[in-house]
Amino acid sequence: MTTVPPAAEPPGTTWLRTVVSDPLVAPMLRQLGDEYSARYGKDAHAEMARYPGAEFEPPDGALLLLMEAGAGVAGGAFRRHDATTAELKRIWTHPAHRRRGLARRVVAELEREAAARGYRRVFLTTGPRQPEARALYLAAGYRPLFDLAADPESIGPLPFTKDLAGTG
Repeated sequence: MTTVPPAAEPPGTTWLRTVVSDPLVAPMLRQLGDEYSARYGKDAHAEMARYPGAEFEPPDGALLLLMEAGAGVAGGAFRRHDATTAELKRIWTHPAHRRRGLARRVVAELEREAAARGYRRVFLTTGPRQPEARALYLAAGYRPLFDLAADPESIGPLPFTKDLAGTG
């Protein structure tokens, strides 16, 4: 677990680089699984658990929490997708801290971390019932790998990509 001083973060916030087994990560994963389960009508916790925690650890991955007053308020992770591509996973903002731009900060910090590890591109998918995530990735410069005019439910997972040139 490593605490990193915030780059341009509000006073009182700190980035924590940690691992899936860290007790501070448990609320994030539980809330994320509960939210996915509610949106999609099936238990999402098993799906989330299918990725071994080691995939989100250095040297190929990372898990970051944005800490405020000793608690995680937002976070996310990436893992190796291929030799030059990181895959973002588990982008989360605590429900009490939404609408503050924290998810955008998480995505930007994950991009910086991935670029620093030598990745040149980021890939991710989001679900068709997550319009906020879709809007976030479009606003952050991600290119959709699907027809934006199509019904998201007819597509399934919505894939996006972004080149990391100049992100580091």
